[in-house]
Amino acid sequence: MAVSKSSSGKQQNDRDQEYHKKSEPLIPGLPDEIAELCLLHLPYPYQSLARSVCCSWNRTITDPGFLLSRRSLSLSLPYLFVFAFHNSTARIQWQAFDPRSGRWFILPPMPCPKSVFPPGFACTSIPRQGQLFVLGGMRSDTQTSINTTVVYTTSTNQWSIASPMATPRSFFAAGNVNGKIIAVGGSGAEYNDSITSVECYDTRKDTWEHVAKMRVGLARYDSAVVGSKLYVTEGWTWPFLFSPRGSIYDLENDTWQEMKDGMKEGWTGVSVVVGDRLFVISEYGDCPMKVYVPDRDAWQYVGGDKFPREAMQRPFAVSGVEGRIYVVSSGLNVAIGTPIEGQNAELIAKWEVVAAPKVFHDFSPLSCQVLYA
Repeated sequence: MAVSKSSSGKQQNDRDQEYHKKSEPLIPGLPDEIAELCLLHLPYPYQSLARSVCCSWNRTITDPGFLLSRRSLSLSLPYLFVFAFHNSTARIQWQAFDPRSGRWFILPPMPCPKSVFPPGFACTSIPRQGQLFVLGGMRSDTQTSINTTVVYTTSTNQWSIASPMATPRSFFAAGNVNGKIIAVGGSGAEYNDSITSVECYDTRKDTWEHVAKMRVGLARYDSAVVGSKLYVTEGWTWPFLFSPRGSIYDLENDTWQEMKDGMKEGWTGVSVVVGDRLFVISEYGDCPMKVYVPDRDAWQYVGGDKFPREAMQRPFAVSGVEGRIYVVSSGLNVAIGTPIEGQNAELIAKWEVVAAPKVFHDFSPLSCQVLYA
């Protein structure tokens, strides 16, 4: 069948335009190798925003080799990603905090039902991959749990929907254990439906699978990952008549065991892991910081500066990276703590506070995750 001249001419024109786009320099006047280095050194979040400048920049930045080059050059830096909600409207919002400059960046809106109960979500991350996971949650209009898996990726500054969990759940624990995402317990389809099932998400296969169940359901959750184990506790609850329960999940053996008495009874606040040490910022009194000593099954108070309670109002969200502890308070003020060993080998801490913009005064933090971007 003969091809018309107008059709063949259009195809040739499209090819010429495509060739021109591919051959145009990244930055006029610079060799492409130098121009690509300039793009590699663009800090978060401007690198993803630069994709919209022109086709050649978009093609370069989205190339898988570009991200590999950035990782090999160790150009990614840690940022604090804070999940918060507006106290007056319950509107949820993700913010990214640069601890070096003290600047905040607003993330794109997270895809989720319009009517949700913010504390129902569970969040975790794979820091070095620059991925943030928001799991489950509860609809506020129907009081039912949901099973969604929503993923944010720093390299694209975009959200995506991954495979859902098998079990809808809310008010539960989640953690990253050796690159696998573990979702533990919580409330089921109905608010009062306590569940003991546990699921494991494989990020490469985008699949969830059931693993060993918890022995008992817990009333509320705080959790921490130390090594290849996920520690889950319900903490003390008013009126403090019963000792809290706690369990430990071992991913390598797919087994649960009871938490030691000293660990669970001294776990009196929100936890954070720095290196292989487990710390707790107490929710009571002046909010002192403690560190767990495994050999003694006991908690030891950390000396040095007192926690800056006058600037930090509960609730708290906590994360740790590169030897520092980041505590986000109501109003999104950030306290940065550096634990170091004193002269007698005891731990002491130094604290500094970064005040948040006044526009954040009505926000309460729900989660704080570290990602490299």
